Amino acid sequence: MFDKNVLDLDLEREAEEIAAALRSTVINRIRRRGVVLGISGGIDSSVTCALAVRALGAARVFGVLMPERDSNPESTELGLLLADHLGISHVVEDLSPSLAAVGCYTRFDEAVNKVVPGYGPGWKSKIVLPGDLLDSDRVNISRLVVSDPAGNESSVRLPPQVYLELVAATNFKQRLRKNFEYHHADRLHYAVAGTPNRLEYDQGFFVKNGDGAADLKPIAHLYKTQVYAMARHLQLPDRLCSTTPTTDTFSLPQGQDEFYFVLPYPQMDLLLWAHNHGVPAVEAAPVLSLKPEQVERVYRDIERKRVTTATLHLGPVLMKPVDEITR
Repeated sequence: MFDKNVLDLDLEREAEEIAAALRSTVINRIRRRGVVLGISGGIDSSVTCALAVRALGAARVFGVLMPERDSNPESTELGLLLADHLGISHVVEDLSPSLAAVGCYTRFDEAVNKVVPGYGPGWKSKIVLPGDLLDSDRVNISRLVVSDPAGNESSVRLPPQVYLELVAATNFKQRLRKNFEYHHADRLHYAVAGTPNRLEYDQGFFVKNGDGAADLKPIAHLYKTQVYAMARHLQLPDRLCSTTPTTDTFSLPQGQDEFYFVLPYPQMDLLLWAHNHGVPAVEAAPVLSLKPEQVERVYRDIERKRVTTATLHLGPVLMKPVDEITR
C-alpha cells in the first residue's frame, strides 16, 4: 500500500550499515586513509560528513568549504557550524579569483546580455522553470529571472543556445570545486566522497566531472526525505536540519524545484518511490492531493530526465574492448 510512510527507515540500523560500508570501501577497496568532501551547510553534505565521521573518526575526515562571488554567505556559516560540531579539520577555499581567471563570470554575463542587454555589475539572476508544469504537457522551457541594481525584477524566456551557454558557464563552479577536493585528497592520501541523494542521482541533477565526480557516494540510495530524517537522528544542529535545498549557484536565491524538479522534494521523493514501485497514478494522486493526470506528468518527467541525463552516468566509452586486469 502506498502512503506517506513508505520512506520511513530504521535510521540507526541504516546509519550503521552505511558507516560500515563506507569504512570498508575507503580502507579495503579504495585503499585510502580517510575522506575529503565539500561541505556547504546543505543537508546532503552534512549527513555524508557525519556518517564519514561515524565510520572513520573525525581525525580522518577533511572538509572543504568553497564559496565564490555568487554564493550565499550563509552557506559558509553553516559549513563552519558543521565542521565545528563534528570536530573535523577543514579549509575555506575562495573560488572567486580562479573562476574569474577562467572567464566563468565574463562568459555568464556575455550570455545574459544576449537576452537582457545591459546586464552586468550590480545585477543578479537565476534560471527557473515555468510554474505550470503540473498542468501542462508542453516542453519545459526555462526562463531567466534578473534583478537590476535597484532591485527591480523581470524575466525572459531563454532560447536554447543561451540556456546552454549559461549552464556551461556555471558548470565551471562545480568542476573547480571538485578540483580542490581532489587536491586535498591527493595531499592527504584520502578518498573523495560525493554527496548526492537518490533523487539527484536518479534524475541527473549533477554536473559530470563536477559534483558528479567522486570515489564513493554514501547516500545515493537515500531519498532526500530520508536524508533529513537521518540528519535529525544523527543530532546535527537544528540550523542544518532545517535548511531548504538550494543550488547555491546563481546570484539570486534559488530553490532546486525552481531550477530542475517539478515539485518540492517531499512530493518528488514520494512520486519517485511510487513510480519505481509501479504505483498507478490514480492510487498515488490522493496521497499527495494531486490529480491523476498531474501524477502522470511527473512520471513522464522522471523518465524524460532519466533518458536525457543518462550520459552523465557514463564513464569514458571505449571504441574497442580492453582486456581486464585482475586485481
